[in-house]
Amino acid sequence: VSICKQEMLQKKNAVLVDGVILNGPITDSKAGEKFVEEVCKIIMEEVIRKADDVTEKVCEWRAPETLKQILDLEMRDTGESHQKLLQLCQDVIQYSVKTSHPRFFNQLYAGIDYYSLVARFITEALNPSVYTYEVSPVFLLVEEAVIKKMIEFIGWEEGDGIFNPGGSVSNMYAMNLARYKFCPEIKEKGLSGLPRLVLFASEECHYSMKKAASFLGIGTENVYFIKTDERGKMIPEELEKQVQRARKEGSAPFLVCATAGTTVLGAFDPLDKIADICEKHGLWLHVDASWGGSALISRKHCKLLHGIHRADSVAWNPHKMLLAGIQCCALLVKDNSGLLKKCYSAKAAYLFQQDKFYDVSYDTGDKSIQCSRRPDAFKFWLMWKALGTAGLEERVNRALALARYLVEEIKKREGFQLLLEPEYANVCFWYIPPSLRKMEDGPEFWQKLHQVAPVIKERMMKKGSMMLGYQPHQGKVNFFRQVVISPQVSREDMDFLLDEIELLAKDL
Repeated sequence: VSICKQEMLQKKNAVLVDGVILNGPITDSKAGEKFVEEVCKIIMEEVIRKADDVTEKVCEWRAPETLKQILDLEMRDTGESHQKLLQLCQDVIQYSVKTSHPRFFNQLYAGIDYYSLVARFITEALNPSVYTYEVSPVFLLVEEAVIKKMIEFIGWEEGDGIFNPGGSVSNMYAMNLARYKFCPEIKEKGLSGLPRLVLFASEECHYSMKKAASFLGIGTENVYFIKTDERGKMIPEELEKQVQRARKEGSAPFLVCATAGTTVLGAFDPLDKIADICEKHGLWLHVDASWGGSALISRKHCKLLHGIHRADSVAWNPHKMLLAGIQCCALLVKDNSGLLKKCYSAKAAYLFQQDKFYDVSYDTGDKSIQCSRRPDAFKFWLMWKALGTAGLEERVNRALALARYLVEEIKKREGFQLLLEPEYANVCFWYIPPSLRKMEDGPEFWQKLHQVAPVIKERMMKKGSMMLGYQPHQGKVNFFRQVVISPQVSREDMDFLLDEIELLAKDL
């Protein structure tokens, strides 16, 4: 470094300020370009080309302390060599979970969409931030086009929206927006002097509703959880009772959150009946369709969300069923009068100047909680352009057909027991190992069955053969929740899943 510094100082017009040479860039562009090129080759070979290879492991399991040693996580005073960095990249890929593997069934996202991936490469390289047209012209127009199309599928004639970092944030946006509509003065005056605000959500709703109530100062005790039926759907009559109870208590109901596709059972609340109650009592209806919203794309399955057009706001995550790549989450709002902007605007003069040389209505950043914001809509847009609506529809239809195939196979096999007939891509079932099949139904049986799924999960993780989620739920002991999403998944993978569970549990 000192030799390089001396050479630079000897150059004509060399400028030194506070011991720092200011002539020319300090980045070695050639070395950087070579590194990017070589890492892209690794990504191509180790991630993309192996994405649909079922002979590869879903994960190369290592315990935390072991993995810390393998990865060499310590940051040092001097940078690592080119070769060491390439090896680190290899290690990161090797020991990460391969969510694009056909046998990754663990979450409500999976698989790889090549067009969305390319879109992510482009946006990562360009490093844009979506708040003003001047700094992000293409991506603002893309977001506008995607939101307009999503609004059409909901069934609204007009509307507004914004992409957010996750469905949880979309739900928080909606809660805050509903509160602002109920009492606009809260933006300036805050919580003091307000009545006790109450909102209603299904007892099967996403946990982000409690988090949002906590974060916004509403309080988790003011979230009234509404009973669900045996399928996990909100019971409208129970909602009516709770709204009346809140009013009698002197509280101020302002919001109902319905769920279209619950996390565990994949249940869809009866939106039409819930909308009737909201209209009767003047309540904002938000539909958390983060998981189930993509069924709107399918002419066959959109009936699951019948009545969603009556909602005031909708959360919809294309990064789930449609594979748009994490994260890709939209909050869509029926109101087209600028409510989002009124609620969130701070009118930063250094960013949202009103005397710009172009139409400042395209500067949409003032209707966001964030300042810096990723161009997440671009992933969905490029994928949609490539596949068309027909291709997206096929993706939904195939996933639900595979789920139906798995259900029928479960019914045929000894030891497998469905919790319920699914209406979406969530297939929930128990596996009863040979040693428990003749045991009398009772507390001891269920206690023993509760221990089965965690053992099978540990074995599959350490073997790397697949990943499948399990959980207890609403008084039911641990069961598996298999979620079908990826277009890389085939009928053979469904058969493998059942065979593998039997193999892993044969000695239990």
